[in-house]
Amino acid sequence: MDVLSRDARSALMSRIRSTDTQPELIVRRLLHRLGYRFRIHDRRLPGTPDIVLPKYRAVVFVHGCFWHRHAGCQLAYTPKSRRSFWKNKFLQNVRRDQRNRRRLRSLGWRAFVVWQCETGDTDLLATRISQALESCRNRSIPAKYPKHSHRLPLRRELNRLNSAGRRASNCCSVRDCKSNVRSN
Repeated sequence: MDVLSRDARSALMSRIRSTDTQPELIVRRLLHRLGYRFRIHDRRLPGTPDIVLPKYRAVVFVHGCFWHRHAGCQLAYTPKSRRSFWKNKFLQNVRRDQRNRRRLRSLGWRAFVVWQCETGDTDLLATRISQALESCRNRSIPAKYPKHSHRLPLRRELNRLNSAGRRASNCCSVRDCKSNVRSN
């Protein structure tokens, strides 16, 4: 039996962040301090990885031990109420994670998981991440983005329309542009 009302539990659970979590920020700061450059939350890739390192064709998922079921971790406990609901929820999360990693591999990306409990020892984590990324450095498989990526074609189309509009008006749309000012 839950000690909170249904509405109170809903309000509490809605505050759980899915991006920019404390473990994720720790990993991002660590990568930056080690000299790696990366993108965050790239929606073009399966599973919207937390960290994308295009140069290494690698992605990093920073998983919470509770939600993603870190095997053997004390943070991956199962709540005592509504056990069947939680069991099903966790199973779906784990299957989705596996499916996303498989899809990333098929596109030529390497996927790494950093667990929430591993962010406490940043020295060990730095060594582990560096070794993993260096193993990716000289891979010959080209990384790809999914062909159905919705952002790239849209961006290309917008750029094409913008450049066509500029050619038609002989310039850009900026009012104070020098080419819009006529000299006598």
